Amino acid sequence: MKINNILISQPLNVNGASHAPYIKLIKNKNVNIDFRSFIEVKEASSNDVRKQKINFSDFTVVIFISKKSVDHYFRLAESMRFRVPISMKYICQTKTIAYYLQKYIVFRKRKIHIGNKSFQDILPYIEKHSKEKFLLPSSDILKPDIPDMLNKQNVFWKRAILYKMTSSDLSDLKHVYYDILVFFSPVEIKSLFDNFPNFDQNNIKIATFGKNTLDAAYKAGLKIDIKVPTPEFPSMAMALEKYIKKLNTIIY
Repeated sequence: MKINNILISQPLNVNGASHAPYIKLIKNKNVNIDFRSFIEVKEASSNDVRKQKINFSDFTVVIFISKKSVDHYFRLAESMRFRVPISMKYICQTKTIAYYLQKYIVFRKRKIHIGNKSFQDILPYIEKHSKEKFLLPSSDILKPDIPDMLNKQNVFWKRAILYKMTSSDLSDLKHVYYDILVFFSPVEIKSLFDNFPNFDQNNIKIATFGKNTLDAAYKAGLKIDIKVPTPEFPSMAMALEKYIKKLNTIIY
């Protein structure tokens, strides 16, 4: 089976560098790659936040686990006329999130702690500052181990659901065929079956990024051909390049 068409279940970020490797693949491997978001974000309103009995002024530290949570925290702070004080402290799970936070604040004037990669990396800091009051902005989908880890710290914390993840309408793809479908999160797997309940994989190859996505794909009954990350292939683009090279060099 020769690889000609690939669908990435995320939108193309024309202003960012994250999709550059895929553009390179298109040119070097002579394949077509489409980008399509499988999920849509529904913004929470100020009233939605109040119904959760969340008052931003009650907290001294905000924990950011995604760039979207940064956007929606400051969006709602503005709509609720909450002036985020300079004294507010921030915890960012990764450097990428911390760099993104600069869109809203000036680093040199704020107290920011940056984790390495996983949520566990920031737990020692939370434990050290147990007298603080922590706010965790998130979507309606959250890894269950995160609340568990926070509860074990014996600190005051609350989760604020500031946006919801819903499945996109993919009905226009019903009669479009792709050789490889690429997924980066469990909600994208859910969206596939929300749109196509009777989805039959047949000869379609499935690529997943991360353990949670892989588990969701297996649970949905999919056969996984490309699993990322691995020591050999830390990125999806690298894994796809090797896979395409392997299949497309076969003489038909």
